[in-house]
Amino acid sequence: MPADTPPKPETAALNELRRTIDEIDRRLVETLAERARIVVQIGRRKQADGTPIYAPHREKQVLEKVLALNPGPLEARTVEAIYRELMSGSFRLEQPLRVGFLGPPGSFSHVAAVRHFGSSVEFDDLHEIEHVFEEVQAGRCHYGLVPYENSIGGGITDTLDAFRGAEVTICAEALIDVAQALLANGPPNAITRIYSKPQIFSQCRQWLRNHYPEAELIPMASSSSAVRHAAAEPPDAGAAAIGSALAGEIYGVKPLFTSIQDKPNNITRFLIIGRQASEPTGDDKTTIMFATAHKPGALVDVLGVFRDASINLSHIDKRPSGRENWQYTFFIDCDAHTCEAAMAKSIEAARAHCVSLKVLGSYPRAERVL
Repeated sequence: MPADTPPKPETAALNELRRTIDEIDRRLVETLAERARIVVQIGRRKQADGTPIYAPHREKQVLEKVLALNPGPLEARTVEAIYRELMSGSFRLEQPLRVGFLGPPGSFSHVAAVRHFGSSVEFDDLHEIEHVFEEVQAGRCHYGLVPYENSIGGGITDTLDAFRGAEVTICAEALIDVAQALLANGPPNAITRIYSKPQIFSQCRQWLRNHYPEAELIPMASSSSAVRHAAAEPPDAGAAAIGSALAGEIYGVKPLFTSIQDKPNNITRFLIIGRQASEPTGDDKTTIMFATAHKPGALVDVLGVFRDASINLSHIDKRPSGRENWQYTFFIDCDAHTCEAAMAKSIEAARAHCVSLKVLGSYPRAERVL
């Protein structure tokens, strides 16, 4: 086509739209820079008076506000992800935050940490849930993120046990969609063996039976190590792994199939632990750990206190006390904040039926799955 040939009408229209996008992007960047300059000022004031940089109640207010302002067509989930990343960059401007998670990199705890805190904070890859608690308690991590319960598998026992000996506070929660992916660098029809955690094989049992009934399933300590193992083998070796898409990005393994878990609504609830309390938002939870007196009906008496105060209990779990056989430590989540008069009164009334009771934290209720 000669150089002086005018562009087709549809091309000219497309170019005009792109110029409009470019102008909007210019204004967006200017606005973001203006916002960042205010963030720096806020950070200086926080550091001067010791106010925590991460404020879950403020985070909830900001997200609710921007989602209410969203006219579409962007989905709420997209807008929330943008603002979480924006807030992550703000943390870095105010004071770099260090967040501990259950590693290795690419684990679903890592996925949850990135989705909740964004990619601009510093992440500390820790090897056990107990280590996350230890690092937060010692102040080497500002916050830690630990799995608390799964919609399919129930409570995470290592987290429940770690609360018994740690002096930390629950300051937020996050709901994460656990989407398993089959990752490999070779063709799908060449896969002969698949690496992953035994629990993940169980979550994907039907899919594997339908698609790879002859493949050898090789258990690994974690899904991340499984992906790393598959990455180390030649593309024609027939190796694959089941894990997160993030692990595939980190270790250079391509996702062949996504969301292969048998039950689509596989949600894990994570708790964010720190050393400061969260302010009330009007839509909060309180997690309590207690051991009842050894007498008939003691557990019923404790639960009855909250029933009589019309406080809903949204979760209950138990673990062996570690002190005496057949004695248990109970964990409950109450849909209220300790600042509320009815909740504070109920906690004191429940103590009369317990040999020990500890409030682990009050924090904003997570409304959306990340």
